[in-house]
Amino acid sequence: MKRQLITICAVLVAALGIATGGIGIALAEPQESAYVPAGSTIIEVTGDKFHGFGIYYYDGSSIFPPIDSEARAECSEYDTQDGRLRCRVETRVWYRDLGHLKRALNYAQSQ
Repeated sequence: MKRQLITICAVLVAALGIATGGIGIALAEPQESAYVPAGSTIIEVTGDKFHGFGIYYYDGSSIFPPIDSEARAECSEYDTQDGRLRCRVETRVWYRDLGHLKRALNYAQSQ
């Protein structure tokens, strides 16, 4: 009889421990964070290099860089060939990276 009582008490203590542990875990679960990104966080990129990009930020601001041909025309205004070449490469990289960013944002928003 004493052995059965000890077994029953052990089962009750174990059950109580599981129950209170479950409540403790439920109470300890992190609440949804109220994370607010920086205002300069890019939230959307529209367009392409031929028709122009639109870059939209979390704070509501936006910029619209010149289209590819306008940017290249501005590069031709540099005095030296090195300056023109550097400008063209920077422009090509800038528009390539905007295209990659646009695809990445579209993918992330679709998930």
